[in-house]
Amino acid sequence: MTIDTGHAAAAHLQDPSHYASPEAAPPRSLRLAKDALAGVSIAGLLLPEAVAYAGLANLPPQAGVVALLAGLLVYAALGSSRFAIVSATSSSAAVLAATVSAVPGARLAAAAALVAAAGGLFLLAGVARLGGVSDFIAKPVLRGFAFGLALTIALKQISSIVGVKSRFPDAPRIAYELLLQAPQWNLHSVGVGAVALAILFALGRRARIPATLVVIVLGIGAGYWIDWHRWGIPIVGDIDLRNVHFGLPAFQRTEWLETVELAFALMLILYAESYGSIRTFALKHGDGVSANRDLLAFGAANVASGLLQGMPVGAGYSATSANEAAGAQTRLAGVAAVFVIALIVSFLLPQLARTPEPVLAAIVIYAVSHSIDPGVFRPYWVWQRDRLLAMAALAAVLVFGVLHGLLAAIAVSLFLTLRSLSVPVVSVLGRLRGSHDFVDIAAHADARPIDGIVIVRPEVPLFFANVERVLSEARARIGTQVPTPHTVMLSLEESPDVDSTSIEALRIFAAELRSRAQTLVLARLKPRALAALGRAVDDTLPAQALRELSVDECVQSVLDGRGAPANDNPSASGA
Repeated sequence: MTIDTGHAAAAHLQDPSHYASPEAAPPRSLRLAKDALAGVSIAGLLLPEAVAYAGLANLPPQAGVVALLAGLLVYAALGSSRFAIVSATSSSAAVLAATVSAVPGARLAAAAALVAAAGGLFLLAGVARLGGVSDFIAKPVLRGFAFGLALTIALKQISSIVGVKSRFPDAPRIAYELLLQAPQWNLHSVGVGAVALAILFALGRRARIPATLVVIVLGIGAGYWIDWHRWGIPIVGDIDLRNVHFGLPAFQRTEWLETVELAFALMLILYAESYGSIRTFALKHGDGVSANRDLLAFGAANVASGLLQGMPVGAGYSATSANEAAGAQTRLAGVAAVFVIALIVSFLLPQLARTPEPVLAAIVIYAVSHSIDPGVFRPYWVWQRDRLLAMAALAAVLVFGVLHGLLAAIAVSLFLTLRSLSVPVVSVLGRLRGSHDFVDIAAHADARPIDGIVIVRPEVPLFFANVERVLSEARARIGTQVPTPHTVMLSLEESPDVDSTSIEALRIFAAELRSRAQTLVLARLKPRALAALGRAVDDTLPAQALRELSVDECVQSVLDGRGAPANDNPSASGA
């Protein structure tokens, strides 16, 4: 599974003891042996999960198998992480189920188009070197989304186990429908699912044999003595790889545009959780990874899967963790897993087709159960940061469903970010105890203003949405100064760059000050902001008003220029 990155990966990131310096490489023959053993081990985990996730996406089981093979092979060839396992994922399956058509033929075509479009966006992002694309989703949003998604997926799979087909995409109505139809539950199916869940949780990761493989084998074996259909229990059915063909549906231009819009959300969530897994294990082992190279690898893998009517693929934390725990040394472990899966597919497909669907549902519930942990939100309450953001993401997924919930959560994240940046927080600075440091006078009783100079520092970067309000707040602070200062100094250390709206506003501000016989000095300008303002100099905002220097040095320069005493100011640079 992949949505566990919000909790398990976060636990690794918070504990420095997990990380090590780069490891000495073992002999090549030993690496190959370990990779082969790891591949054999994880194949038993990956194949059942791929079939289960295909069912979660309302696609035929071969869509999961195709995605698994494409993801493993392409990432082994192009990826940068030696541990990442790229395969079908529970979260992308849920997004796929929420977006594609309910008509079987159209559903497969729409899914293929969506997966290929997501792959194309990955490739474009890789070519443009947008390795930080996952930063569009804040970590609290991702964790709230993962928690809500896990609950929604678990409820849908419980519906499958009890034999109730839910018509709704959101968790509250799924739960209500489950309770409403309790008298119609298939108790035989409930028993099979309960036994499978008990085995999965009993074995867990402690067993050397993958728990998912154990329940699949037991389910298939039981089918030789039990007539599942007689008990009203559906089975997986034929996994027909002979009809897999290469190509994309003949969509119209408008259909492709709609598909790309949905693919953008799919790409964001896939890469956010995948990069979380990759980065966690890279830090743990002291490995180097390339975000841009991985974008290209994910792009190629998803394009290949889409062209073969497969599912979306990403690097899941659980599969990657299992690969590392199995002793993998290089990406060849994924290739070894492909050979094992190919053998199973070649000779054991009829047996795999006999798997009861409640067993697959139990596998999905077990996979997402690791993400249903309220403790993942505890740091946000301890830190008193982003609580609303995490809860909004959780509520959005539960109320609006998977896709619309994700989009709503991202919108809330961007709105709260813009809101925090647009708040006009402005500080007036003074010298701290005769040192080189200038600090907020309101927060430090022993900070003293400089005679004739008011030093104002916006505490947010200036940009088009906040510059007028920030400068209005600065005007208010300047207006309270007695006596009236001859120099107004703006410390723009929080602004790495300035846009055209900010430049215009600063020029107007400088003209206002000049009309009152006051001088504006812009201190601590970053290189890009200095270059942009340098191209906009005029009589009201001359070049000598633009300074890269510290506040201390700018104050010294102003005082020296006016022949005033330096107030016991040392010559060294300060704040």
